Amino acid sequence: MVDKLIIVESPAKANTIKKFLGGNTKVMASMGHVRDLPKSKMGVDIEKDFEPEYINIRGKGDLIRNLKKEAKNAKKVYLATDPDREGEAIAWHLAHILEIPEDSNCRVTFNEITKETVKESIKKPRKIDINLTDAQQARRVLDRIVGYKISPLLWKKVKRGLSAGRVQSVAVKLIVDREEEIENFIPEEYWNIYATFLETNSKKHFQATFYGKAGEKIELHKQEEVEEILKQIEEEKYIVSNVKKGEKRKTPAPPFTTSTLQQEASRKLGFTLKRTMSIAQGLYEGINVGERGTVGLITYMRTDSTRISDEARNSAKTYITQNYGANYYENRFYKAKQNVQDAHEAIRPTYVDLIPDKIKQYLTPDQYKLYRLIYNRFIASQMAQAVYDTINAEISVNNYQFHANGQTLKFKGFMTLYVETTESEKEEEDSNIPELIVGQEVKEEKLEPKQSFTQPPARYTEASLVKALEEKGIGRPSTYSPTITTILERRYIEKQQKQLMPTELGRIVNQLLVQNFTDIINIEFTAQIEQEFDEIAEGKEPWKQTIRKFYAPFEKEVQKVEKELEHVELVEEVSDVQCEKCGRMMVYKYGRYGKFLACPGYPECKNAKPIVQTVDVPCPVCGSKVQIRKTKRGKRYYICENNPQSCKYISWNAPKVGEVWVPEQMKEKKARKKSTRKAKGRRKTKK
Repeated sequence: MVDKLIIVESPAKANTIKKFLGGNTKVMASMGHVRDLPKSKMGVDIEKDFEPEYINIRGKGDLIRNLKKEAKNAKKVYLATDPDREGEAIAWHLAHILEIPEDSNCRVTFNEITKETVKESIKKPRKIDINLTDAQQARRVLDRIVGYKISPLLWKKVKRGLSAGRVQSVAVKLIVDREEEIENFIPEEYWNIYATFLETNSKKHFQATFYGKAGEKIELHKQEEVEEILKQIEEEKYIVSNVKKGEKRKTPAPPFTTSTLQQEASRKLGFTLKRTMSIAQGLYEGINVGERGTVGLITYMRTDSTRISDEARNSAKTYITQNYGANYYENRFYKAKQNVQDAHEAIRPTYVDLIPDKIKQYLTPDQYKLYRLIYNRFIASQMAQAVYDTINAEISVNNYQFHANGQTLKFKGFMTLYVETTESEKEEEDSNIPELIVGQEVKEEKLEPKQSFTQPPARYTEASLVKALEEKGIGRPSTYSPTITTILERRYIEKQQKQLMPTELGRIVNQLLVQNFTDIINIEFTAQIEQEFDEIAEGKEPWKQTIRKFYAPFEKEVQKVEKELEHVELVEEVSDVQCEKCGRMMVYKYGRYGKFLACPGYPECKNAKPIVQTVDVPCPVCGSKVQIRKTKRGKRYYICENNPQSCKYISWNAPKVGEVWVPEQMKEKKARKKSTRKAKGRRKTKK
């Protein structure tokens, strides 16, 4: 019999915790959820006051039997699933399966997986928080009702296999609305006049922009207006009429929350949301960093809080003062935004002394990049402001004014370590203006009128969509990544050069839902529901009461739509490729591995073929076309259309003009890489 059995979700987390706990302790992984609503039916008994019908997840029978066996052989069972609502729900289901009493102090949580935190948490177990569990149940049941009531309508009226969801449908609506805004956008003409001046004493040039007349700003919309101004100031003297010197301070961004991490990793590292969260999960659960052993490198990565502990704050202070100096440190607190759960800390490194470059050899390239991003952002958040000297000058000519703005970085502060990518790099550069004195004349070297047109709003990227969802109160940190992944997989949207665009299918489904479920598929309702989930988590309202209020009007709307909604014809996209078997123009279809061409004459004609993409550069071996293909994991590679019949060209990298490809050299390069990997493996084994 063991003294303690600790159950967590993942094997990686289990392995990390095992190394912290000696003695007669066993750590097992539940592999995520062990009970859930059935997939084959709604699984919510409407007649019995929305009672969920949970079942053990198929395929986990052996795992559940092992957990029960080990629980019986343990003096004490601790449920150490993640410290959020979903983790609380998993613990609640485990307690049910293992027959642990509800009032038992069996629940332990830790925001960071370090030896000290894990040991301390096990000393202070608590009861399962039924309010958090109920909030998760309410989300699960409400989303199941919406999905299982609306999706069959889409099957019947549009196409089999479609689905609708409370949050995913609103996300699609945002993308469709933005696309329509772009399509309906009418550009407006506007002009600027840029001037280059020479300060005659210092012989230095500086730039200025036309502002207006007699101190009032003038917006220029036509070329005639510009020509009139140029005529008015021609051969006139340019006099410095005002000079204002000052100081500008920039404050560092707070430590990462889930959404800001996803946004910054997308912008700076080019990571998708799914990739970011997968890497962060590994960093949280534990990495072997040599002599230190296996340790969680970051705190829990699903959070909406910018709060940090006093211990972390003191560690940052020590590191900054020792490595940069006392003048670089500033004890800074960040205010929580509205609707923030603030359940646990911001995302930060667990140990400040584990500097990214010192442990780089133990991390994969992606892990290193993300860890360094998190580490630098946290340290920078506790550093002093950056300070700029600023100068704003006004140049007058015949009662018109040009403005020149300059800044010089005086003290780098936090920018020594980290600069947000949301800020324009040009704004961060020094823009020097020579010393100017009011009343002095400057020489005009060049006047450059420039015509421009207003631009439509940018399409959403994964990062900007997450920002929009967060600002509108839609979803929570744990839902952003799966929501976007789902609507991509359902092909309601597609990604083109990182931009999210609605497909024709997405537009049709969105139009149908918005027109017929106005009260559900809208931003305000979705945000309001999230607030109600928060109230359930705080114990302010029973979870079934929230479902009752929602269900009655929703059911009436579903019944009305089912009677009135007509069948929607989904027109297939026709390609310019002719079917070689029957002569019809082939159409685009979607399958398990993506888009392909198929004959519309099915089942009479069953011809289908993949969509072949090529590059502009010919094959460096035989001069034929080079095709772009993907591995099963979605990684691109480049191959000659004649491979393997008459040409051996294949490469991970796109061919370049004039490139000479020698198979023997490629083999030697692969052999060197293989030898290097083996050598690294031997060195790690010795350590």
